[in-house]
Amino acid sequence: MHLSRFPRLHFAHLPTPLEPLERISEHLGGPNLWIKRDDCTGLSSGGNKTRKLEFLMAEAVERDADTIITEGATQSNHARQTCAIAAKLGLDCHILLEDRTGFHDEAYAHNGNVLLDQLHGASISIRPVDSDMNAEMEQLGQQLRDDGRKPYIIPGGGSNETGALGYVNAAFELTHQANERSLRIDHLVHATGSAGTQAGLVVGMEAMNSGIPVYGVSVRRPKQKQEDNVYTLAQRTAGFMGLSPDLVAREKIVANSDYVGDGYGLPTNSMVEAVKMLASFEGILLDPVYTGKGFAGLIDLVRTGHFKQGENVVFLHTGGSVSLFAYPKIFDLPGYN
Repeated sequence: MHLSRFPRLHFAHLPTPLEPLERISEHLGGPNLWIKRDDCTGLSSGGNKTRKLEFLMAEAVERDADTIITEGATQSNHARQTCAIAAKLGLDCHILLEDRTGFHDEAYAHNGNVLLDQLHGASISIRPVDSDMNAEMEQLGQQLRDDGRKPYIIPGGGSNETGALGYVNAAFELTHQANERSLRIDHLVHATGSAGTQAGLVVGMEAMNSGIPVYGVSVRRPKQKQEDNVYTLAQRTAGFMGLSPDLVAREKIVANSDYVGDGYGLPTNSMVEAVKMLASFEGILLDPVYTGKGFAGLIDLVRTGHFKQGENVVFLHTGGSVSLFAYPKIFDLPGYN
């Protein structure tokens, strides 16, 4: 596919590295584990939303927007990356943060991503849990239009068919890297939340007939709901690209919700183990909300034999380590109790 047909800005540090996780692979004694480092995309400490924002912000510029509006949870990685690129482009940015966890301690409410949002100059307002965030953004957008502004609204996670193009492109990039080193990828695993990353990946992999299955570990919704969301967005993305909406078969969408725990952004013991393991074995930082739970799922799936000895399994690191500073007490480290 020729993605240059779509407007795009170029500010991500690409291609991101593809690295072996040799010590953890040996420790777990299962498949050969690799990591795709989308925590290294370069925009305000990096993360997966940067790929999406290359296409989304190009559309905003094309529409002569002067203001960006988006939403997320309090410690939203998407919000941080959005207000960073808005600052770089000289656009105003309004961030609506939903209080999904009910955490109000100093570290969670004011450190981590929230601190960086403020450093990037964003206007921040809080909404209660279970708010209709799309309606809230549209209401703010109308107020700004009434004041003569030109807002561009980005959905949570940058997850629409425009944003998903970033991960169609990532599928092409990863497959090229694997081909160059004669690496057969048997499974691609990642944390799935707002659906855009997984939808883009499966569309890209199917468009190339790559044979690489995408395995999502849900961090928020039950399995059926998450898979339905991904499938719907995959259909829309394929259609947007001029492909058949039926390019991706429903059975290609897999989202395991066994590792969510008590809810979105709420710590689990397996997440804590995963964060500590990758930090102490490989010197790589995960986050407590997305990649920590995603990698916890990968660890358990290796231990239970879902991924087999000798297979090559790639974990897509979608970033977010900044939010570690919002959860300083959960790792039982000296001085943080």
